[in-house]
This record gives sequence, C-alpha cells and structure tokens, in this order.
Amino acid sequence: MKYRLDELAKSVAGRLAGDPECVIEGVGTLQHAGAGQIAFLSSGRYRQYLANTAASAVILTEADLAEYSGNAIVVGDPYLAYARIAALVAGEPARRVGVHRSAVVEGGCRVAESASIGANSFIGSGATIGANVYIGPGCIIESGAEIGDDSVLVARVTVCRDVVVGHRAMIHPGVVLGADGFGLANDHGVWVKVPQLGSVRIGNDVEIGANTTIDRGAIEDTIVEDGVKLDNLIQIGHNVRIGEHTAIAAAAMLAGSCTIGKRCTIAGGVGIGGHISIADGTTITAMSMVTSPIREAGVYSSGTPLDSNRNWHRNAVRFKQLDEISRRLKEIEKRFDNVKNKE
Repeated sequence: MKYRLDELAKSVAGRLAGDPECVIEGVGTLQHAGAGQIAFLSSGRYRQYLANTAASAVILTEADLAEYSGNAIVVGDPYLAYARIAALVAGEPARRVGVHRSAVVEGGCRVAESASIGANSFIGSGATIGANVYIGPGCIIESGAEIGDDSVLVARVTVCRDVVVGHRAMIHPGVVLGADGFGLANDHGVWVKVPQLGSVRIGNDVEIGANTTIDRGAIEDTIVEDGVKLDNLIQIGHNVRIGEHTAIAAAAMLAGSCTIGKRCTIAGGVGIGGHISIADGTTITAMSMVTSPIREAGVYSSGTPLDSNRNWHRNAVRFKQLDEISRRLKEIEKRFDNVKNKE
C-alpha cells in the first residue's frame, strides 16, 4: 500500500524531516532499498550505509539525523517504528470470505459470516469460528474448539477438542494446540497412560510459530496469557502457564507444570524443568538449562561456551574433579586455620 511520509510519521508519533509528500510503498535495508522504499537505522554497525542509501526515506534517531540529509522520520526507537510502518505498508493479503467447497464443516458449528475457511480444512461439531477469522488450507479444528475474532491460522494448524484461542491470534503452519500431555504412571515397570482431561487456553494477541506444540492439561488447563510471542519448534508441556507479553525463542522446551512470569524473555534452546516457577521480567540466555526456581528478576545463563575440542576435553575432565578439589581445599583451609590459631 502507498502512504505519504507525513502519514507514516504521524502513525508512529515521529518527527518528519524532509518532503511530507514523499510516497512510500515498500520497505528495504539501508544497503539495498531503492526509490519508494523506507529503511531504518537502529544499530551503529549499519551507520556506514546511511550516507549513500538509495532509500526514499529513513527511520532514525535524532543523533543519526545529523549525518543524513535525506527524508527521514525521527523517533526514539527506529526498530519499533519500522515494525509498525512495515505492517502498514505491507497491508493484509486479500482473503476470500466463506467456506471452500472442499472444506468439511460438521453440524452444530458457529461460523461467522465474515470468516474464511480454506481448502481441505475440517471444522468439528460444536466448534466456534469468530468474525473475520482466517482458517487456512488443511487446518483441523476439532469439536468444541473456539477461535476468537480476527485470528489467523495460516495452514495445517491443528486445534484439538475444546481448545480456546483468543482474539487476533497469529498461528503459523504446523502448530498443534491441545494434543495429549506426556502423563504416565509406572506399574512395576510398565507405563500406564494418565488421561489428559484439561484443555489449552490461548489469550488475545498471541503469536505462535511454525511447528510449535502446546499440550493440553492433565486436569486443569495449559494457559498462554495475552500478548505472548512464541517462535518456531517450541515444546510446551501440560499445565504450563506463560505470563502475558513473554517472548520465547525457537527450540525452547518447557516441561509440565512450570510457570513462566510476565514479560520474560527466553532465548533459543532453553530447557525449563517441570514444576519450576520463573519470576516476572526474567531473561534467560540461549541454551540455558533451568533446574530450580528463579525468584528474582534478572539475566540468567548456564551451559558451556564453545571452545577448541582439546580445551573442552581438558575442562570436562576438570569439571568431574571439582568435588574432590573442593574437599581438598577445605582440608587445606582447615589445617591453615589450626596453624594460625596456634601462633
């Protein structure tokens, strides 16, 4: 879509510098943007490209404006402003309202007239599909499930029985909501399945990345609160609760019944053990393993940084010796204290 630069500046509460009539119809990087595109500068690493960019306009800070003479939108956070402007310029793809002829909609469903049901999708009995919802091709919405207004299920999404998805959700291909959790009881070495009787409740404005899975609760529900953002390939176990506006990057694994606070940031590959609570506002860096509760907000890390294979093997051996080294050190300290006390 096309916008004048003054319209875009107003949309992000930015200050316009340059031609208000400049027309923007696309976005690009400082290095490769051309006429009609807007770029942004949010990191000093890319400042070298600012002076020679061919973009029609740039989103930047007041400090960087001193080094640029072209059209600009001046804001405090260029990346955030770019995100909002890019959403405006990209616009929404055209979607055909109604039920595709190859889709199956069972009896007792409530499907809003403004909803779109894609090819080869299945809507089970008693399901509810809200206003302006887009159900992409190959999706399965099982009986009793609810999809809130303005939500988008891109393709091949499975929403199991009685799962509730809030308004304005964005759910990417391959997501599974409400499969059985990993509940097992041991009967003298033989595993017995524990029925998973809860469901999954997804709040408003939640985004869930491709092939992420969220298991249904064993008795009570698994809950993802408003504004949560989940990346691809995340595993969320039964009865997990994720607080509002928390963001979790790809390949994280959350074991059953853990509780993640509000506005947390969990980086890629993090593992969180079962029944563990994480305080609001916590950041956990990539590939960390959380085995005990975090009760105070902060930045937490674990894991072994990359090293040469030779050094890694040496340190791995020393790691196994730490307990013995600690015992010997305590004994040396004890002897030293005894000698000192006799003086």
